[in-house]
Amino acid sequence: MEFDRIAVVGERELVLGFKLIGISDVFIAGGAEGAQKLSELIRAGTHNLIMASDGIKGHMDQHIQMVAETSLKPIVIFIPVHGADEQESVEKLAKRILGVDIKSIKGSAK
Repeated sequence: MEFDRIAVVGERELVLGFKLIGISDVFIAGGAEGAQKLSELIRAGTHNLIMASDGIKGHMDQHIQMVAETSLKPIVIFIPVHGADEQESVEKLAKRILGVDIKSIKGSAK
């Protein structure tokens, strides 16, 4: 499956990292606002992959959460963003899903 349309929804720290690597459909929204945006994106069906902050899950209604966790189009991935340990997992996730090494991008920006 090609991921030609990717969206990211979540806190500023999460979203800006993905914007820096070239993802244009980014939405800074957490909590209930993020859950609403995620729900809109899922219903629209315009993206193949949606990455969202794990913190949004607690604000989603059960139906949308079940759709998000089982959907194949779009694929929805929840990303933890609470501290340094999780940042490493975000870097690994970007490498695995997008094929982009965020560490090398950070190093070249200096």
